[in-house]
Amino acid sequence: MRGVQSLMAGIAATDIPLLVVGEPGVGKEAIAVQVHKLSPRRDGLLRRVDCSALSLGDLDGFLQLAGSDCGAGTTVFLDEIGELDYACQARLVELLAATDAISHGRDRQVWIATTARQELELEARAGRFREDLYYRIGAVSVRLPPLRWRREDISVLTSFFLAKYALVFGRPKPSLSAAALRVLHSYSWPGNIRELENTVKRIVALGDERLPMADIELSVEKSQPKGHSLKQAARAASRQAERELILKVLGRTKWNRKKAAEELQISYKALLYKLKQIGLGDSVD
Repeated sequence: MRGVQSLMAGIAATDIPLLVVGEPGVGKEAIAVQVHKLSPRRDGLLRRVDCSALSLGDLDGFLQLAGSDCGAGTTVFLDEIGELDYACQARLVELLAATDAISHGRDRQVWIATTARQELELEARAGRFREDLYYRIGAVSVRLPPLRWRREDISVLTSFFLAKYALVFGRPKPSLSAAALRVLHSYSWPGNIRELENTVKRIVALGDERLPMADIELSVEKSQPKGHSLKQAARAASRQAERELILKVLGRTKWNRKKAAEELQISYKALLYKLKQIGLGDSVD
């Protein structure tokens, strides 16, 4: 996440399109909004577009954002661009090309930020996403790790949400029990930060941690192995070590997977397969 923060500060000063990739609820929109706030466009408009609900007709209005009447500094945030159907993708390529033409020779009036839950590079290679669109929006790509891979953030986020919703509901900031905190750190958080926020919100709203924590505690208990042989423990430790090494090398290569594969001394295809195993790829070439 420190690498992500550094990249955000660097990209904010440019007009290079930004693509943020990650699981639902991991904070992709927050990253795009924060880059807008850090940029010279901070006083301009921020327009969010839900790509899952877009039609061809809706897309035609997009071009107006590049017009001279729009004013400098507009950020267009295309949320979940991987949900666009192929016809809409083709039309968006045309509109982005027109935007580039209008901006040629002067300051760009529209900055494009996009998010996706899919690995669009793999989707493009599989023919499910247009390559020309991917190369237009993916000049800089940020991949956000899921919350279960950065459990050290859980305490900070929990404290932040406790304070936030105490203010919203006009109540003192509650303190969670040690048992509740242990459960929060043990849970896998499939809904990521959004799920954690909703859990903390319920705790503050109810003024009691027991009911909101019950389902999470049950899920944690079910996920615990009933018995562990030495062989099983060794396999689990090996998988964890492999995952940590892959993520460390990917961080060092700034998620250049070809360089990472070379450093790990495995084939590129083998790395893609391992990424799929740990939840960072929907498909493999």
